[in-house]
Amino acid sequence: MSKSLYEVLGVSENATQDEIKKAYRKLARKYHPDICKKPECEEKFKEINTAYEILGDPEKRKQYDAMGDSMFNGQNFQDFYRQHKDVDLEDILSQIFGGGFGQSRGFGGFGGFGFDGFGGFEPDLDVHAKIQVPFDMAIRGGVLPINYNGETIKVKIPEGIKTAQKLRVKGKGKTFQGKRGDLILEVEVTPSNEWERKGDDLYKKLDVPLKTMIFGGKIGVDTFKGHINVKVPKNSKCCQKLRVKGYGVKNGNLYLELRPILPKVEELDPELAKMMEEKLPE
Repeated sequence: MSKSLYEVLGVSENATQDEIKKAYRKLARKYHPDICKKPECEEKFKEINTAYEILGDPEKRKQYDAMGDSMFNGQNFQDFYRQHKDVDLEDILSQIFGGGFGQSRGFGGFGGFGFDGFGGFEPDLDVHAKIQVPFDMAIRGGVLPINYNGETIKVKIPEGIKTAQKLRVKGKGKTFQGKRGDLILEVEVTPSNEWERKGDDLYKKLDVPLKTMIFGGKIGVDTFKGHINVKVPKNSKCCQKLRVKGYGVKNGNLYLELRPILPKVEELDPELAKMMEEKLPE
Protein backbone atom coordinates (compact mmCIF):
# COMPACT_ATOMS: atom_id res chain seq x y z
CA MET A 1 0.00 0.00 0.00
CA SER A 2 1.54 3.29 -1.13
CA LYS A 3 1.95 5.95 1.57
CA SER A 4 3.46 8.98 -0.18
CA LEU A 5 2.85 11.41 2.69
CA TYR A 6 5.90 9.98 4.44
CA GLU A 7 7.94 10.63 1.29
CA VAL A 8 6.96 14.31 1.37
CA LEU A 9 8.44 14.71 4.85
CA GLY A 10 11.33 12.35 4.15
CA VAL A 11 10.59 9.96 7.04
CA SER A 12 9.85 6.25 7.28
CA GLU A 13 6.38 4.85 7.96
CA ASN A 14 7.65 3.77 11.40
CA ALA A 15 8.82 7.27 12.38
CA THR A 16 7.81 8.54 15.80
CA GLN A 17 5.71 11.68 16.17
CA ASP A 18 8.80 13.48 17.43
CA GLU A 19 10.79 12.42 14.35
CA ILE A 20 7.98 13.61 12.10
CA LYS A 21 7.91 16.96 13.87
CA LYS A 22 11.70 17.37 13.55
CA ALA A 23 11.59 16.48 9.84
CA TYR A 24 8.79 18.97 9.27
CA ARG A 25 10.64 21.78 11.02
CA LYS A 26 13.81 21.12 9.04
CA LEU A 27 11.94 21.20 5.72
CA ALA A 28 9.88 24.23 6.76
CA ARG A 29 13.06 26.18 7.45
CA LYS A 30 14.55 25.10 4.11
CA TYR A 31 11.57 25.95 1.91
CA HIS A 32 10.02 28.91 3.73
CA PRO A 33 9.45 31.67 1.10
CA ASP A 34 11.29 34.21 3.26
CA ILE A 35 14.42 32.06 2.98
CA CYS A 36 14.10 30.22 -0.33
CA LYS A 37 13.39 32.74 -3.09
CA LYS A 38 12.92 30.24 -5.92
CA PRO A 39 9.40 30.29 -7.40
CA GLU A 40 8.78 26.61 -6.60
CA CYS A 41 9.62 26.97 -2.89
CA GLU A 42 6.29 28.49 -1.88
CA GLU A 43 4.31 25.56 -3.32
CA LYS A 44 6.74 23.05 -1.84
CA PHE A 45 6.37 24.73 1.54
CA LYS A 46 2.57 24.52 1.40
CA GLU A 47 2.77 20.84 0.38
CA ILE A 48 5.02 20.11 3.38
CA ASN A 49 2.61 21.87 5.74
CA THR A 50 -0.35 19.95 4.37
CA ALA A 51 1.46 16.64 4.81
CA TYR A 52 2.40 17.52 8.38
CA GLU A 53 -1.16 18.56 9.18
CA ILE A 54 -2.05 14.92 8.59
CA LEU A 55 0.97 13.00 9.86
CA GLY A 56 1.54 15.34 12.79
CA ASP A 57 -1.92 14.53 14.16
CA PRO A 58 -2.01 10.99 15.64
CA GLU A 59 -5.71 10.50 14.80
CA LYS A 60 -5.38 11.64 11.19
CA ARG A 61 -2.21 9.58 10.86
CA LYS A 62 -4.07 6.44 12.00
CA GLN A 63 -6.68 7.02 9.31
CA TYR A 64 -4.01 7.52 6.68
CA ASP A 65 -1.98 4.47 7.79
CA ALA A 66 -5.10 2.33 7.50
CA MET A 67 -5.93 3.40 3.93
CA GLY A 68 -2.75 4.90 2.49
CA ASP A 69 -2.98 6.85 -0.76
CA SER A 70 -6.34 5.29 -1.54
CA MET A 71 -7.68 8.23 0.49
CA PHE A 72 -6.50 10.46 -2.37
CA ASN A 73 -8.34 8.50 -5.08
CA GLY A 74 -5.33 6.25 -5.48
CA GLN A 75 -3.03 9.14 -6.42
CA ASN A 76 0.19 9.80 -4.59
CA PHE A 77 -0.14 12.84 -2.36
CA GLN A 78 2.09 15.07 -4.51
CA ASP A 79 -0.16 14.61 -7.56
CA PHE A 80 -3.31 14.99 -5.43
CA TYR A 81 -2.00 18.22 -3.92
CA ARG A 82 -1.03 19.75 -7.25
CA GLN A 83 -4.39 18.84 -8.74
CA HIS A 84 -6.29 20.60 -5.93
CA LYS A 85 -3.94 23.43 -4.90
CA ASP A 86 -5.99 26.07 -6.71
CA VAL A 87 -9.24 25.11 -4.94
CA ASP A 88 -10.11 25.05 -1.26
CA LEU A 89 -7.91 22.07 -0.35
CA GLU A 90 -8.73 22.49 3.32
CA ASP A 91 -12.40 21.65 2.69
CA ILE A 92 -11.46 18.54 0.71
CA LEU A 93 -9.13 17.25 3.42
CA SER A 94 -11.66 18.08 6.12
CA GLN A 95 -14.16 15.83 4.35
CA ILE A 96 -11.58 13.04 4.10
CA PHE A 97 -10.26 13.27 7.65
CA GLY A 98 -13.27 14.63 9.47
CA GLY A 99 -12.34 18.30 9.98
CA GLY A 100 -9.84 20.00 12.24
CA PHE A 101 -7.64 21.48 9.53
CA GLY A 102 -6.14 24.92 9.91
CA GLN A 103 -5.71 24.70 13.70
CA SER A 104 -2.55 26.27 15.09
CA ARG A 105 -0.21 23.79 16.73
CA GLY A 106 1.46 26.49 18.80
CA PHE A 107 5.05 25.35 18.15
CA GLY A 108 6.55 28.74 18.99
CA GLY A 109 10.21 29.74 18.80
CA PHE A 110 10.41 29.38 15.06
CA GLY A 111 12.74 32.27 14.29
CA GLY A 112 10.09 34.70 13.05
CA PHE A 113 8.82 32.45 10.30
CA GLY A 114 5.24 33.62 10.97
CA PHE A 115 3.69 30.21 11.60
CA ASP A 116 -0.05 30.33 12.11
CA GLY A 117 -3.16 28.85 10.52
CA PHE A 118 -3.02 25.94 8.07
CA GLY A 119 -0.30 23.54 9.19
CA GLY A 120 0.99 26.36 11.38
CA PHE A 121 1.70 28.60 8.36
CA GLU A 122 0.07 31.81 7.21
CA PRO A 123 0.86 31.91 3.46
CA ASP A 124 1.49 35.05 1.44
CA LEU A 125 -1.74 35.54 -0.49
CA ASP A 126 -0.65 38.67 -2.34
CA VAL A 127 -0.18 38.56 -6.11
CA HIS A 128 2.48 40.75 -7.74
CA ALA A 129 2.35 42.26 -11.22
CA LYS A 130 3.71 45.21 -13.20
CA ILE A 131 1.79 47.97 -14.93
CA GLN A 132 2.79 50.79 -17.26
CA VAL A 133 1.42 54.23 -16.40
CA PRO A 134 1.41 56.97 -19.06
CA PHE A 135 3.69 59.89 -18.20
CA ASP A 136 0.86 62.44 -18.18
CA MET A 137 -1.25 60.34 -15.80
CA ALA A 138 1.71 59.77 -13.49
CA ILE A 139 2.09 63.55 -13.16
CA ARG A 140 -1.58 64.46 -12.79
CA GLY A 141 -2.97 61.28 -11.27
CA GLY A 142 -6.08 59.53 -12.53
CA VAL A 143 -7.75 56.17 -12.99
CA LEU A 144 -6.12 53.46 -15.12
CA PRO A 145 -8.26 50.50 -16.25
CA ILE A 146 -6.32 47.22 -16.39
CA ASN A 147 -7.33 43.68 -17.33
CA TYR A 148 -6.64 41.14 -14.60
CA ASN A 149 -7.76 37.52 -14.95
CA GLY A 150 -10.43 38.55 -17.44
CA GLU A 151 -11.74 41.27 -15.13
CA THR A 152 -11.43 45.00 -15.75
CA ILE A 153 -10.06 46.72 -12.65
CA LYS A 154 -9.89 50.49 -12.30
CA VAL A 155 -6.65 51.36 -10.54
CA LYS A 156 -6.38 54.76 -8.86
CA ILE A 157 -3.10 56.41 -9.83
CA PRO A 158 -2.01 59.04 -7.28
CA GLU A 159 -0.58 62.35 -8.44
CA GLY A 160 3.20 62.29 -8.87
CA ILE A 161 3.73 58.51 -8.76
CA LYS A 162 7.18 57.30 -9.84
CA THR A 163 8.65 54.22 -11.47
CA ALA A 164 9.20 51.32 -9.01
CA GLN A 165 6.54 52.57 -6.61
CA LYS A 166 3.84 50.04 -5.74
CA LEU A 167 0.07 50.21 -5.61
CA ARG A 168 -2.15 47.85 -3.63
CA VAL A 169 -5.54 46.70 -4.91
CA LYS A 170 -7.41 45.18 -1.99
CA GLY A 171 -8.94 41.72 -2.24
CA LYS A 172 -7.64 40.75 -5.69
CA GLY A 173 -4.99 38.24 -4.54
CA LYS A 174 -5.11 34.51 -3.79
CA THR A 175 -7.58 32.95 -1.38
CA PHE A 176 -6.84 30.69 1.58
CA GLN A 177 -9.02 29.65 4.52
CA GLY A 178 -11.58 32.33 3.78
CA LYS A 179 -8.90 35.03 3.56
CA ARG A 180 -7.98 36.88 0.40
CA GLY A 181 -4.75 38.64 -0.43
CA ASP A 182 -4.18 41.80 -2.45
CA LEU A 183 -2.88 42.59 -5.90
CA ILE A 184 0.43 44.46 -5.65
CA LEU A 185 1.24 46.48 -8.76
CA GLU A 186 4.74 47.77 -9.45
CA VAL A 187 4.61 50.92 -11.54
CA GLU A 188 6.66 51.71 -14.62
CA VAL A 189 6.09 55.24 -15.88
CA THR A 190 6.38 55.44 -19.66
CA PRO A 191 8.85 58.09 -20.88
CA SER A 192 7.73 61.30 -22.59
CA ASN A 193 9.19 62.83 -25.75
CA GLU A 194 8.29 66.30 -24.49
CA TRP A 195 8.98 66.23 -20.77
CA GLU A 196 11.78 65.08 -18.48
CA ARG A 197 11.32 64.50 -14.78
CA LYS A 198 13.96 64.81 -12.06
CA GLY A 199 12.45 64.22 -8.65
CA ASP A 200 9.49 66.59 -8.48
CA ASP A 201 10.93 69.01 -11.04
CA LEU A 202 9.94 68.96 -14.70
CA TYR A 203 12.09 70.00 -17.66
CA LYS A 204 10.92 71.00 -21.11
CA LYS A 205 12.65 72.38 -24.20
CA LEU A 206 10.91 75.55 -25.36
CA ASP A 207 11.21 76.82 -28.92
CA VAL A 208 11.39 80.63 -28.90
CA PRO A 209 11.38 82.98 -31.91
CA LEU A 210 14.74 84.63 -32.51
CA LYS A 211 13.24 88.09 -32.08
CA THR A 212 11.96 87.19 -28.59
CA MET A 213 15.33 85.70 -27.66
CA ILE A 214 17.10 88.93 -28.65
CA PHE A 215 14.66 91.63 -27.56
CA GLY A 216 12.72 89.76 -24.88
CA GLY A 217 8.98 89.21 -24.61
CA LYS A 218 6.38 86.72 -23.53
CA ILE A 219 5.63 83.26 -24.87
CA GLY A 220 2.76 80.88 -24.06
CA VAL A 221 3.46 77.46 -22.55
CA ASP A 222 1.05 74.57 -21.91
CA THR A 223 1.84 72.92 -18.58
CA PHE A 224 0.25 70.17 -16.50
CA LYS A 225 -1.37 72.90 -14.41
CA GLY A 226 -2.73 74.94 -17.29
CA HIS A 227 -1.57 77.46 -19.86
CA ILE A 228 0.85 80.17 -18.70
CA ASN A 229 2.72 83.07 -20.28
CA VAL A 230 6.43 83.10 -19.56
CA LYS A 231 8.62 86.20 -19.74
CA VAL A 232 11.74 85.66 -21.82
CA PRO A 233 14.51 88.09 -20.82
CA LYS A 234 16.25 90.31 -23.34
CA ASN A 235 19.49 88.86 -24.76
CA SER A 236 18.58 85.29 -23.79
CA LYS A 237 21.02 82.60 -24.87
CA CYS A 238 20.47 79.18 -26.36
CA CYS A 239 19.82 76.50 -23.73
CA GLN A 240 19.34 79.09 -21.00
CA LYS A 241 16.86 77.80 -18.38
CA LEU A 242 13.94 79.66 -16.91
CA ARG A 243 12.44 78.49 -13.63
CA VAL A 244 8.69 78.59 -13.06
CA LYS A 245 7.98 77.93 -9.39
CA GLY A 246 5.33 75.41 -8.44
CA TYR A 247 4.62 74.16 -11.96
CA GLY A 248 6.42 70.84 -11.62
CA VAL A 249 5.12 67.67 -9.98
CA LYS A 250 2.97 68.64 -6.98
CA ASN A 251 5.03 71.52 -5.49
CA GLY A 252 8.07 70.98 -7.68
CA ASN A 253 9.33 73.51 -10.23
CA LEU A 254 9.24 73.71 -14.00
CA TYR A 255 12.45 74.44 -15.91
CA LEU A 256 12.17 75.68 -19.49
CA GLU A 257 15.23 75.34 -21.70
CA LEU A 258 15.17 78.09 -24.32
CA ARG A 259 15.85 76.98 -27.89
CA PRO A 260 15.91 79.81 -30.48
CA ILE A 261 14.01 79.31 -33.72
CA LEU A 262 16.38 80.44 -36.47
CA PRO A 263 14.53 81.73 -39.53
CA LYS A 264 15.60 80.73 -43.02
CA VAL A 265 17.32 83.43 -45.01
CA GLU A 266 14.73 83.01 -47.76
CA GLU A 267 11.97 83.90 -45.28
CA LEU A 268 13.58 87.24 -44.29
CA ASP A 269 12.90 90.57 -45.93
CA PRO A 270 15.66 90.97 -48.53
CA GLU A 271 16.83 94.31 -47.11
CA LEU A 272 16.89 92.87 -43.56
CA ALA A 273 18.78 89.82 -44.75
CA LYS A 274 21.36 92.01 -46.54
CA MET A 275 21.75 94.27 -43.52
CA MET A 276 22.16 91.32 -41.15
CA GLU A 277 24.74 89.78 -43.42
CA GLU A 278 26.69 93.03 -43.43
CA LYS A 279 26.16 94.17 -39.84
CA LEU A 280 25.91 91.08 -37.63
CA PRO A 281 29.12 90.46 -35.67
CA GLU A 282 31.27 87.49 -36.62
